[in-house]
Amino acid sequence: MSSPVANTIIHNRFISFLIWQTIQSTFIFILTRTLLLSPFTTFRFLPSFLTLLSLISFLLSSFIFSLSLHNLSSPSFRRPASLPDLALGLLRIIFTSTPPSDATFIPRARVSFGIFLLVSATSVSGFVGVVALVGTCSSQSFAPLITLFGFRGFVAGFVYGLYCLFNRRYLLVFPILQRPPFFSYKMGIPSAFKQALSISVVSFLFSGTAVWLLPDQHLRQAAGRFFVEQVICYIGILAVIFSSELVLHLHKVLHTKRFAFALVKGSVAMETNACEPLLITLEESCPRSLLQYLAYLDLSMVCGSNIDPWRRTAFFEETGETYKQVVTICLRPLEQLGSKIAEGLASSADNVNKLSHQLSSPNDLRLSSEILEAFGDFQLYAWCAQAVASLEVHSHKEDRFGVAQLSGSHATVLSTLISCLLAVETFMGKKINLQSPSYMLGPAGIKWVTNSTARREIATAMNKKRGSPAHLKSYALADVLKTSIYSIVLEFHDEMLSSAKLGLLEDWLSNGQLVYGSRELLVKKLQFFLNFQAS
Repeated sequence: MSSPVANTIIHNRFISFLIWQTIQSTFIFILTRTLLLSPFTTFRFLPSFLTLLSLISFLLSSFIFSLSLHNLSSPSFRRPASLPDLALGLLRIIFTSTPPSDATFIPRARVSFGIFLLVSATSVSGFVGVVALVGTCSSQSFAPLITLFGFRGFVAGFVYGLYCLFNRRYLLVFPILQRPPFFSYKMGIPSAFKQALSISVVSFLFSGTAVWLLPDQHLRQAAGRFFVEQVICYIGILAVIFSSELVLHLHKVLHTKRFAFALVKGSVAMETNACEPLLITLEESCPRSLLQYLAYLDLSMVCGSNIDPWRRTAFFEETGETYKQVVTICLRPLEQLGSKIAEGLASSADNVNKLSHQLSSPNDLRLSSEILEAFGDFQLYAWCAQAVASLEVHSHKEDRFGVAQLSGSHATVLSTLISCLLAVETFMGKKINLQSPSYMLGPAGIKWVTNSTARREIATAMNKKRGSPAHLKSYALADVLKTSIYSIVLEFHDEMLSSAKLGLLEDWLSNGQLVYGSRELLVKKLQFFLNFQAS
């Protein structure tokens, strides 16, 4: 990365996260020991070397979980390698010393290794954390303490690790509204406690069941003593899981807050090229990385708000190169999404045609996993659509040199947004009305699916996945695309209406190759937006 600011932003945020999670874990330890576990402690408020050792052990457990979380966390879902692929790839590397032919094996293997580390770290964190909290409260000797409380903490941590894994709690979800970090952190504490309370009950019951697999010589004790130790154990499990929930929340708050990729206002470098840090980060950062997400977030806020109007004005510089570069950067992810959907729908249509010649039910259709994974970058697509639409809207008044009109970006932006919207709506199973022809055309104008057969079966397969993340995100993305297109149509409504009366509405669309659909279909869809009939 050329920008030194971009090099250090993730590192600085990680260091800040470690500092604040240490303070947070210390506070939870002191609060748990003094308020919840003090009735079970002989010397309640007297600090000792054993208390200090327990605190260090508890902080170590939180640190282990924090490292594994940071290693796996990403704003975009990354598919791990399956166990057979992982085994075959490792055997090939060990015995033949040649890398696997699949270029995606190493990244997917890293994800699998990160998942293993996360589950292992939560298990170890549960073991160390529970023992550190309840070690001085139990009358058990060291061996029974490790066997009972340590084992139950290990099982509770393992259950919590599986919960984080299957619910993808390690993914960084950016908030819709950017608030100050302290306010965002404070607002998430009650929900984190409720989540920890429910998970701790399940973990406590599951770990209690697992204890019965151990030899029973440590389980024979008086009823009162047994009840007290169960209460102590649950408090320890609750504190450890609540601490982990707050670590997850703190990690999200600190890593998803906005960073302004801007030079100092009034400096000489700002006068020459105020957009350089942002554009360099967008072009050179790794695809779907946290740094790229932060750059797109900054770009979306600059284009869509008046927080830094001087930065948006810099996009409309005289040569027009910066404006065209920003538009290209915003449209690139949308074009990739439209292409993936088009390829996946074409593959699904082929499956429908094959099923029609067999005795199998058409409901056995399965949508392409690549399409489902593509919607995992919903937030990135939303930022791109909102940013490029806002830039087009502001160009009507802020573009002093007319670079938006001269570069032909109006047609390119509208064509890409409408084409992507058609692809998403087809994936949703929505019927697209077009009088002639009554076929959905691919990028080359080739008929690949009819309204009466394949599209209906694709809609059936999509309806079977209602409630899935891809299903919900497809509807949300369609709303974002419609809102973006409507904002452009409203700003240029008079000009478009005049063109429509002259039969020149198609001049607002690009003559190049379309990501999805046909030119006739795009003109019809644009007419719906112009008449405020698109829904």
